[in-house]
Amino acid sequence: MKLEKLVGERFKERPSDCVVDSHALMVRGGYMKYVANGIFSSYMPLKRITRKIENILREEMDAIDGQEVSFPVVMPASIWQESGRYDSIGKELVRFNDRSGSPVVLGMTHEEAAVQLVREYGQTYMKYPFMIYQIQTKFRDEARPRSGLIRVREFTMKDAYSFHTSQEDLEQYYAKCHKAYERIFARAGIPEVISIASDSGMMGGSISHEFMLLTDIGEDSIVICNQCDYRANMEATPNVVDYVRTAESKALEKVATPGKQTIEEVSAFLGVEAKDTCKAVVYQQNKDDKYVVLFLRGDYDVNETKLTNYLGCDVHPATITDDCGLVAGFIGPVGITDNCTVLYDNTLKGVNNLVCGANENEYHMTGLDFDRDLPSAEFHDFAKVKEGSICPKCGKHALTVSRGIEVGNIFQLGTKYTKSMNMTYTDSEGNILNPIMGCYGIGVGRLAASICEAHHDDYGPIWPIAIAPWQVHICAVRADDSEVKAYADNLYNTLTEKGIEVIYDDRNVSAGVMFSDADLLGVPFRVVVSPRNMKGGIVEIASRDKSLKTSATLDTAVDEITALVKNAFQQN
Repeated sequence: MKLEKLVGERFKERPSDCVVDSHALMVRGGYMKYVANGIFSSYMPLKRITRKIENILREEMDAIDGQEVSFPVVMPASIWQESGRYDSIGKELVRFNDRSGSPVVLGMTHEEAAVQLVREYGQTYMKYPFMIYQIQTKFRDEARPRSGLIRVREFTMKDAYSFHTSQEDLEQYYAKCHKAYERIFARAGIPEVISIASDSGMMGGSISHEFMLLTDIGEDSIVICNQCDYRANMEATPNVVDYVRTAESKALEKVATPGKQTIEEVSAFLGVEAKDTCKAVVYQQNKDDKYVVLFLRGDYDVNETKLTNYLGCDVHPATITDDCGLVAGFIGPVGITDNCTVLYDNTLKGVNNLVCGANENEYHMTGLDFDRDLPSAEFHDFAKVKEGSICPKCGKHALTVSRGIEVGNIFQLGTKYTKSMNMTYTDSEGNILNPIMGCYGIGVGRLAASICEAHHDDYGPIWPIAIAPWQVHICAVRADDSEVKAYADNLYNTLTEKGIEVIYDDRNVSAGVMFSDADLLGVPFRVVVSPRNMKGGIVEIASRDKSLKTSATLDTAVDEITALVKNAFQQN
């Protein structure tokens, strides 16, 4: 490929609207172009990268007996109504009517389509187990797309679905797919990705794992124990607490706290720590706007995933009106209105001598003792863990919280979809049963952006050899020199004939512009042909990651470059 023919511009300035490095570098390097919020077009370099990622995905899925299929982008609403998700999923699922007035949806995920495809095929136990997968563009009307390709609305994804006749068989295949994912990320150049336990969310099922690339720009909170091998998403981590009770309970008293509404204000005014307070966080259920008041210790935050899982519906921050019976900033558990659902977090279990709201404007209570004042309260886990929290596995105060990008996920779905969509098979004894499903997903564009986040410097991406848009970048400095041009042309043609992917820059531009563009394209090996090098009978060879800088004679350059590329693949 001649660089002068490559569609797309490269430039030095960092775009002001690019928050993360991968987004900025891909825009600067001519990989992608903004179309609409969360929607991008891809130029050739990015297309070559994602195509190579897709090939790795296909090879690894085929190696575990996957069969590639294709599901429709537009699906009839009826199959989503069968599963129950047509109504349970919010605005991220795009719904519309076709020209005949029939309701349809844009595919944001394809569990329903997978079941619809094979439910007639899988009517006997002799057909099982099997796995089908696809690599396809999807659309999810994400509320807050951001960070370039890391969170978008339109995306390409590999999603796979396995079908089994026993939980044991699913677990065996799940472990096999877990190992395949480890191979995928290693081959793509990010072997440091870790697997963590996660919440299944709208996918359903009881067991799930996410594959996380730890990075400060990640939007997921990852909980890791530094004393054992516990690793989980914040959403799925139980908050284990020590129940601290002081020796003597004080009397419950109402005290004036004029203008003091927040935990910080009340704590400072009364001279107590946040851990000695009981705070109220108020939500409303999306389905009926009913108020939900959650009480927890003042030094903890609500884990909204735990809350919605408990309630069985989504919630939103409450709008507290004059007639709802709640006094904003002064809500407490004693004497609270019965016009709401009241929940208590485990952080309050057995605790005494707390400060809480008095359910009266400008007043709080001191001396709250849950055992004495609210003996019928039931406690559940609704709080986020914190740095230094107790590990649910080893029991030590050793949890740390990091940030990460989710680059893949796997779920044990059980019979959630096969049962709701009436997919059945007959077992060897004539019983009619629902098959058990597993689901396995990887976002292609997000993976490319995550690799860029893990491998870049201030000048551009440093693409691993397995997914790099090209393997060798030839820079013909002073291509107006006939000797330089002739040698560079021949080098390009010879390497290409040997099956090496080459991007060739013979433009009449300065060396600075040429090298800057080469940095932005991030090709593993750069070969510089220049008048000075030709005079010395050599070409310069350097790796993009700066681990190699050498020279080769004009006669041996082809062999040495070929050997470098081969060795890079062997080490990948």
